[in-house]
Order: sequence, then C-alpha cells, then structure tokens
Amino acid sequence: MENIIKFFVPETFFHHVAVIITVNIIFLIIFLKILNMVINFLVKKITSKISDKEQAKQINTIILTAKSIIDIVIGAIFSMEMLTKLGIDIRPILTAAGVVGVAVGFGAKRFVEDIISGVLLILEGQIRVGDIIEIGGRMGTVEKLNLKMVTLRDIDGKVYYIRNGMIDVVTNYTRKYAYAVNEIGVAYKENIDNVINVVADIAKTELKKGSYGKYLRGDLEVLGVISFGDSSVNLKFRVKVEPLHQWAVAREFNRLIKNRFDELGIEIPFPQRTLHIEEQQLQQLKEN
Repeated sequence: MENIIKFFVPETFFHHVAVIITVNIIFLIIFLKILNMVINFLVKKITSKISDKEQAKQINTIILTAKSIIDIVIGAIFSMEMLTKLGIDIRPILTAAGVVGVAVGFGAKRFVEDIISGVLLILEGQIRVGDIIEIGGRMGTVEKLNLKMVTLRDIDGKVYYIRNGMIDVVTNYTRKYAYAVNEIGVAYKENIDNVINVVADIAKTELKKGSYGKYLRGDLEVLGVISFGDSSVNLKFRVKVEPLHQWAVAREFNRLIKNRFDELGIEIPFPQRTLHIEEQQLQQLKEN
C-alpha cells in the first residue's frame, strides 16, 4: 500500500507537508504561550487594583474561563488555516461538521445542560476559583471552573469533578463574609451569666487583639443557651469574620476559652457513668 501511495504522490510532497505542519504547530504553541502570559499578567494587574476581594475573584474566574474558550477557538482557526495552506478545500468539511453537529446536538442533552449551567454559574458569580463550596455533599476548594465542570479539592486532598448540569444547590462558605461559630458546654453548677461574661471578655481582650483579630468584622454575638445536655448546659456564640478564616478563628477561640476556663476553674463536663454494685458482689470482688 505504501509503495502505491509513493507511486502516485511524490515523496517530496510528504516532506513539504511535514515541514508545514511542524512549523505551524510550533508557531501555535509559541503564540498560545505568549498569549497566556499576557492574559495572566493582565489578570494580576487588574485584580491587584481592585480592593473588593469578591469582585477580584469574580473577574479572575471569568477571565480564566474566557482564556480556555479563546484557546479552543484559536486551535480551530489554526486547523482550518493549515488545511487551507495544504490546498485542502475546507468547505465540504465545514458542511459535514455542521450536519454532524446538528445530529449530535439532538443527542447531547447533557453536554448542552453543562454548558448552559456553566455560563450561568460564571456570570452570576455563584462559584469562583478559590471559593470553598459544598455540592451534593462534597465540600472543597474550587480549583478549576469551566463551561463543562467544577473541580473541587477537599481537605484530605481528594479531587472531585462535578458536571455543571448536575449542580442543583450550591453552598458557598466564602461569599462576602462568614461566621466563626463556637458551641461550649459547661457544668450545670456553673453560673451561666458569669460564663457568658467570661467568654465575651476573652473575645474582646484576647481574640480581638491577637494575631487573628485582623480577620474579625464585628463583635461577639451571644446566641445564648441552645440546649440542655445529659451533663452540660450548651451555649452558642458567633463572630463575623473575613471569608476563608472562620474555621481558623473558631479554633483559636476554642483554645483561648479552654485556657481561661482552666484558670478560673469553670468546668467543661465530660460523659461519666456511675456503677452501683450490690454488697454481695462487692464482697466477692474483695475476696478475689
């Protein structure tokens, strides 16, 4: 078969085609690299001048998505241009592609749903790269967002790929602001008003003036007694903080509360069990 092709088509033709393809591919790669560098530079330039972090994240997400679309469009244009240079008429190819596209479109319902959902997610700013979100019970940081899917990485490093068309409810933990929430259980013997005053003082003197104070956006809110446990009275507090820092602030607040409670002798109860042993059994235990 190879000999037949060489008989009808000169060998120099293949060399010529190979050179054209190689040069054009190299040019395309260099062009895309330079274009991506320029876009990344402009993104950093634009976002650095925006004081609103939420707006900066939204712009960054839109630009990154647009960059992926631009790469696809440039790749398609390059392919058509290269075929034209090789003397291949692309009109029949475009016609056939259009027919195939229409046929595939009828059966590609999921793909169309993904694209439409992706456009809405990006334009409405429901999800941005860098957000911590929860979708369908999967929670993680948004590493990538495009018109097809969302890529999440959870705290254990696991990566989830979620189709945009499957997204129904999105829980965004980093939208504009967040709350660091702390639940504290104290013994029934403790004076609740005194405990609340102690916790409020910790927030005002230690938490606010410490290294985590820069993340606070307001004063401590006392939500009060939320339940009566088997061995504790349970209180809830919250403080408004910068997004992404609610968990760190809550952990630091717990540490400060435990240290102060130890100093003041305020009891944080733990489950205990009382055993009642009959006198006869007790005597047997002593004999053994």
